Amino acid sequence: MAAQNEIRAKPVPRPGLWALTVVAVLVAAFLVWTFASSPNVHWDVIANYQFSDAILQGLLVTLKLAVICEITGLLLGIGLAVMRLSSSRVLSWLSGIYVWVFRSVPLLVQLVLWFNLGLLFPHIGIPGTPFVVETNDVITGFVAAILGLTLHEAAYNAEIVRGGIAAVDRGQVEAAQALGMNRALLLRRVVLPQALRVIVPPAGNQFISLLKNTSLVAFIAGGDLLSTAQNIYSGNFEIIALLIVASLWYLLLVSITSFLQGRLERHIGRSSAHSTKPRRDEPAPAAVAGA
Repeated sequence: MAAQNEIRAKPVPRPGLWALTVVAVLVAAFLVWTFASSPNVHWDVIANYQFSDAILQGLLVTLKLAVICEITGLLLGIGLAVMRLSSSRVLSWLSGIYVWVFRSVPLLVQLVLWFNLGLLFPHIGIPGTPFVVETNDVITGFVAAILGLTLHEAAYNAEIVRGGIAAVDRGQVEAAQALGMNRALLLRRVVLPQALRVIVPPAGNQFISLLKNTSLVAFIAGGDLLSTAQNIYSGNFEIIALLIVASLWYLLLVSITSFLQGRLERHIGRSSAHSTKPRRDEPAPAAVAGA
């Protein structure tokens, strides 16, 4: 009976939307065909270098840079966020200055500055002791890339973590303090688990940005994927082919990262919904209120 009374609504015809869809598909197909059939795109060269040892070595360096700088940048960012929210005005002020500086100066400028640190400090170490070395011997292209990317990433992660912590309801913090929780326990048991729902999406996007920003290391000969492609095409002049090789690897890396980010966000969302659902042996809020 219920099935007979069910109302079956028909979608409203939208010829304008259909026409726009057809035009968009035709334009996209034309662009793909034009690019794929261009005689200046040497697909044989692309196939030859896509899995070459040199390109794979550059890809490995890119992955190392992204993972190392994300971990160190996230840890440093958490520390800066805690400092920013601290009751100490000096710590909060210092954290704010750090974020302001490293978010304001372009990443490429920071990388070049770290790579040329030897011009400012020719030697680093403890003066008057044997522990003094030439700065240029220590600050290689890879080390300068680690420093620049980590410090830049920490500034953005600090703001992401601070925003997540600030999004937690103040009443829950006060209730935990009323139960006698100290600051560290409150942060670990109450604040961070809830803040993660807010932190994970922008942190995932920030990691994708970091993955792509590793290509800037090519300006200081950091040995990453783009640096390797540049070294190869400077010898055989296959510029477009080698740039396509590098682009295909970046597309694959970002696609995998985006997929994992989506899975992680859904997992955290389900965990949060499950944790907020009352257990069977717990009294309902209304029952507690009426008791």
